[in-house]
Amino acid sequence: MIKQLKDMVELAKTQTRMRLVVAAAQDEDVLGAVCSAAADKIIEPILVGDAEEITRIAHIQNLNLEGVKIVDVKDLSEAAHVSVKMVSEGQADFIMKGLIDTSILLKAVLDKSYGLRTDRLLSHVMIYEVPNYHKLLFLTDGGMNIEPTFEEKVKITENAIDACKALGIETVKVACLAAKEKVSEKMPTTVDARKLQEHCEAGGFGSGVIVEGPLAVDLAISKDAAKVKHFKSEISGDVDVLMVPTIEVGNGIGKTLTYLAGAESAGIIMGARVPVVLVSRADSYEAKLYSIALGSVIAGAGK
Repeated sequence: MIKQLKDMVELAKTQTRMRLVVAAAQDEDVLGAVCSAAADKIIEPILVGDAEEITRIAHIQNLNLEGVKIVDVKDLSEAAHVSVKMVSEGQADFIMKGLIDTSILLKAVLDKSYGLRTDRLLSHVMIYEVPNYHKLLFLTDGGMNIEPTFEEKVKITENAIDACKALGIETVKVACLAAKEKVSEKMPTTVDARKLQEHCEAGGFGSGVIVEGPLAVDLAISKDAAKVKHFKSEISGDVDVLMVPTIEVGNGIGKTLTYLAGAESAGIIMGARVPVVLVSRADSYEAKLYSIALGSVIAGAGK
């Protein structure tokens, strides 16, 4: 089982190279990570955007663009549509956001005429390598869905499970977070968390999945906390996925792991026909490279 993000990079190297199309590729940090991933034979890049600016950046950073396909598109919206169309036509296996607003790219991804939209909900899945946790920790959804309904939480959980299984996790353990472990009508998130557990127990998430909820964060990640509180659980201290009730919770946990716990990370948008690599300008070079590798592995698993 993959326990470190660098192992995910090695896994990406073992599969057939996936073709990554970058929408508005004239972004210094993204272009650097993409070229590194190409040099490591993780991906075969296709750069859509301002060709002159892409070439200028590559020259300044001493990046090798030999043999790389560049599609010259100046307009950002057009770059998004050209990139999505390439995926739709089978010329690329997954897509990455460059120097473009997220809303512009996702609008193109969701355009029904390209066929990338599915009946799944788009949701953000982060993976963290936390120094004091024994395996990779998935977090969803701290990036897209603000206050999801129960039905939306089901789809968000399904996306996270798919990401876990693409990385070879045989039994996916999901903790549905809340402020307490007891169900209370005064706290709707606890009600939804228990319903997600019951949905799993009824076979709603398929085989090889354990969902428990509601769980407070300490009960999710610490066996000692569960022992002290006499809380019976199959997954305490060994969860793969933290399923958060709102975007604020996910955003807060994620940034705390990065800035206070020194965690490395990778992120992906799931729910479309292909994974969408969406990175922040504040993300480290390593996070961008890891995100590309993650997208490659998931795209390869879908083949």
